[in-house]
Amino acid sequence: MTESSANKLLNGDACHRTSNGKRSSKNGFVKNHCVFQQPQKYRRPREKNQNVTRNSSLYKKPFSESFEETPLLVAVLTYMGYGILTVFGYLRDFLRYWSIEKCNVAQEKEEQKDFENFYTRNLYMRIRDNWNRPICSVPGAKMDLVERASHDYNWTFEDTGRVVKDVINMGSYNYLGFAENTGACADAAIEVTKKYGLGVGSTRCEMGNLDIHEELEQLVTRFLGVESSLAFGMGFATNSMNIPALTGKGCLILSDELNHASLVLGARLSGSPIRVFKHNNMISLEKLLRDAIAHGQPRTHRPWKKILIVVEGIYSMEGSIVRLPEIIALKKRYKAYLYLDEAHSIGALGPNGKGVVDYFGLDPKDVDIMMGTFTKSFGAAGGYIGGKKELIDYLRRHSHSALYATSMSPPVIQQIITSMKIIMGEDGTTLGADRLRQLSENTTYFRRRLCEMGFIIYGNDDSPVVPLMLYMPAKIGAFGREMLKRNIGTVVVGFPATPIIESRARFCLSAAHTREMLDTALDAANEVGDLLQLKYSRREQPRPSLGWMSEENLFD
Repeated sequence: MTESSANKLLNGDACHRTSNGKRSSKNGFVKNHCVFQQPQKYRRPREKNQNVTRNSSLYKKPFSESFEETPLLVAVLTYMGYGILTVFGYLRDFLRYWSIEKCNVAQEKEEQKDFENFYTRNLYMRIRDNWNRPICSVPGAKMDLVERASHDYNWTFEDTGRVVKDVINMGSYNYLGFAENTGACADAAIEVTKKYGLGVGSTRCEMGNLDIHEELEQLVTRFLGVESSLAFGMGFATNSMNIPALTGKGCLILSDELNHASLVLGARLSGSPIRVFKHNNMISLEKLLRDAIAHGQPRTHRPWKKILIVVEGIYSMEGSIVRLPEIIALKKRYKAYLYLDEAHSIGALGPNGKGVVDYFGLDPKDVDIMMGTFTKSFGAAGGYIGGKKELIDYLRRHSHSALYATSMSPPVIQQIITSMKIIMGEDGTTLGADRLRQLSENTTYFRRRLCEMGFIIYGNDDSPVVPLMLYMPAKIGAFGREMLKRNIGTVVVGFPATPIIESRARFCLSAAHTREMLDTALDAANEVGDLLQLKYSRREQPRPSLGWMSEENLFD
């Protein structure tokens, strides 16, 4: 191996020939400042995620993310809680087997008797009342909930006939507040419904391709800054049905360990080998890229036909933002392709609301496949893929979602078109810019206040997805119920959507939230946090500013 090839392999100056008395490796090189080199002395980190920015020159603004380490006592008590629940679960299964306790589920087959079914039967049912609550209004900044009651420990529910009015909605993905039944979007959707009706009744390749479908795709193309785009009727299927069309045998998929279920399903359906790298960890990703290039395909060791890196813009359970500048640098260096899922980031990030690419000030052409959904920031349904014209033309002919799915409904299309034009400022108003600014202010304020209260908060400082860590299984249901008693609607999340000891409540902020609403939600969270003892953070809180004090008082 020559010196130049070794330097190229380890990113330039990572390796040098031995000339200073250091012990060399078998190939005559000493690793010096290598990106994989371990520190000389291990120190227990205060943060769970140590993914510091490796190439700060790639970032045009500070990139700050927080994943505070779980306190040891909390982790131990969480495991003990799950252990106790598991023991009682097996006891109840024993009683059900001998018909001492009524069994409310169908008899399982042997292959179905795994831990997830056991968890659903004995642990999930305890807190099932926190999910699937019927909403009987527009799920905007406030909503109305149908009150339910259960007389068999959450196996079945009955409506009480009461409606809980004006619940502050802190769980919907209504980032820009377009989930509304009045205003420009609703009026435009009504007019389109009068003209086209509600349904199309055909696929786009047959008799379901309307002129507004074409208009939508042209608008998305301009919004993203790409050559072409293709719209789909379902966001989940945009991932699960298009990834199999892009890769196959002989291709390799490198997937972030926290990717959404739709990305995981699409990767599995493709038939390509899948290798998982640690969340947002560029060292782990680069190691997989190097190994893939060095070793090639299994058995034959032939080069991979294609290496596809699959990541998200904002990770919906962690609130973290992808390190896109570093990933683009790696994909260019190793000649890979990049699939970017902007379901949560499009409309919610960037000065122009164009997602994580806009947030980092990058060129959209550096992302090979730009995917996103219309279900969050646009208050509609469906998804899109944008990229080069050759890519989109290929998907029109080979994507199952494009060929076999029914066309998008006309009023849904018009909702997307109107909201997107508002974001772009093409409606002649500043409403879009105002909503983007309001969302950013709400995000900063809400995250800062929760941190000051002593909660452990995950994610990026600019992410409107705010996970508040609960950890213990009993506190999952208790937090959701106590918040609802205070007229705050929240989403609580546990296994299998998260690791089993990392249960959390997830707040999603919106531009429709007023400061009064946020203060009400924060006061309720503070009160419930004290009640359930959820303030686990060990961070030092910032001291109050002394700028108002005179020098004499300061010296005194």
